[in-house]
Order: sequence, then structure tokens, then C-alpha cells
Amino acid sequence: MVTNGRVRMEDVARAAGVSVATVSKVVNGRYGVAAATTARVHGVIAELGYETSLGARSLRSSRTGILGVLVAEFEPFSTELLKGVSDAMADTGYELLAFAGATHGETVGWERRSLRRLGGTLLDGAIIVTPTVIEPGSAVPVVAIDPHTGSSDVPTVDSDNVGGARSAVQHLIDLGHTRIGMIRGREDLESARLREQGFRQAMAAAGLEVDETLLATGSYRADSAVAPARLLLDRRDRPSAVFAANDLMAIRTIEVAGSLGLRVPQDLSVVGFDNVPESALTEPPLTTVAQPLREMGRTALDMLLTMMAARQPEQVHARLQTRLVERASTAAP
Repeated sequence: MVTNGRVRMEDVARAAGVSVATVSKVVNGRYGVAAATTARVHGVIAELGYETSLGARSLRSSRTGILGVLVAEFEPFSTELLKGVSDAMADTGYELLAFAGATHGETVGWERRSLRRLGGTLLDGAIIVTPTVIEPGSAVPVVAIDPHTGSSDVPTVDSDNVGGARSAVQHLIDLGHTRIGMIRGREDLESARLREQGFRQAMAAAGLEVDETLLATGSYRADSAVAPARLLLDRRDRPSAVFAANDLMAIRTIEVAGSLGLRVPQDLSVVGFDNVPESALTEPPLTTVAQPLREMGRTALDMLLTMMAARQPEQVHARLQTRLVERASTAAP
């Protein structure tokens, strides 16, 4: 009988009528146990729900059977990536650990600390989402999604940030907008820099001059868009359209516009980036650039498993295509 909440190896041995040493051999796949006894022990393990300690398993075999997805925090972007990884985990033989590593609003260095805590002890490999620091030579294989820098010694997965931003701004220009503002993303992330680059490329291609006073900076968090949106919209010569570097900031920009008495899209057009599920639920639904977020998660997992098999991924730096999703938050000025 199990006397507390955790099933121990001793409990399995007692229920199966064998020694603890025999249970240990069965659990660790060692020889020297009769087939009937092995079957009986496995039956008791299933009945009692016995699980070996991850730490002990790691010490015995140098493997834990666990892959990690490390994020700064759980928000719509990272959650969609996590779903993609989870979808692709079936039949891999691994289990998945999702870990949010940033504390107290921390934005830099959380991934280094998280890897040191988990890598090699609890994890056999890791996927890090939007890392600000990428260090080769980790204790476990690592793949980065939407990293701080461009090409590095660490395999990466991202989307066509430049092309996606260019298509968003071109959409506004095609509608007739010429005075277009932008709420930029975190300055430490490569994706934010590339999306601003796409914004500038689209404006230049149309022969439109960028008004630098119509560029404001957020941090990709929803609340970080409040002050920049007010700065752009609470002025006489406000822009007729705003491109926000991600959906969370775009959604908050729509809310700020409403608080200032502006109607979207009649008085202001708004475009976002990411196509997180929330973007289709706003009022009005948000026009945005879709990143293939779940595919990015699946691609990162494929790359990680290839590395763990001591093989080189076909693409060390995978870049996936984006597409414009037109909804009701944009119209002619």
C-alpha cells in the first residue's frame, strides 16, 4: 500500500512481491530478470503510477527524455510557438517541459540563467524563444526562435520580418495612406529592427518620406504601446494609419484610438504583425501579417532532434514566409 502521495520504488517492489533491486533492474532495462517477473513489475508500475526521478534518471543515463521550450513569459506569441512544438512531439519518445524564465519584468539574460539551471540536469535539449543572449557551447543542444541577433553558431528559426513589414505598409499605401506612423518593437531584438527596415523600404519604394516624429517605440508588450500610441494619435497632424510591430501593440493602439474618440478604420487604420489568435477577436478584427508560428515551432523541434542525433540540420538558419491577412481594421483614409 502507498502510504503517501509519491509512489516509491519500495512500494512497487512490495506490491509485485520482488526486491527493490529487481524493480531497479526492470526500470533501467537491465538483464537478469525473468520475462514473467518483468511483466508483473511493469503491471504494478502502471497500476500505481510510479515515475522515476528525473534527476536520478539523468545521473544514471546522462539522459532525461525531456526537451524544453524556454520563454521569457507565456504570452500569445510564445504560446502559439509552444503549440507547434507540442504538436510535433508525438512519436519522438520525448516529453516536453515549458519554462518561463524571466522574473520581475526581466528582458535580458533570463535565457542564460534558465539554461544553466535546466540544461543537462532536467533537459536533453532546448528551444529558446526570443532570446536576447545566444551562447554557443551550452550543456545541451539549443535552437533559437526569433533571436536577438542574426546568423550565429546557434541554429535559428525566424520568419521574413522585412518582407512581412513591407507588405503591411504597402497595403496601407495601396489604400491611399501617405502619412503612416509606426510603433516599433524591442530595440534589442533583431525582428524589431528588420520590421522597421521593411517599413522604411515600403515607404521609399512608394516615394514617400518617413516622418521620424511618427515613429515611436514600444517593447512588444501590450501596455508598452499605450504611451507611444497616445504620442502619435493625440496630435493635430496625427497619422492616418499606424503599423505596429506586433499584434499586442496593434490591439492596444486600437483601444487607445477609441479612448481618444477615433474610429477604426474610419479615422485611423491599424496593422499588426504575428496573427496571434487574439487578432481576429478585436473590434474591429485586426489586419495583420501572419507568421507561421506553429510551423516555426515544429521546424525548431525538427532541427533540435537532428542535432541530438549528431547530424547537421539541412538549414542552420531557417526563415519561413509571411502573408498579409486583411481584416476590418484598415480602409482608405
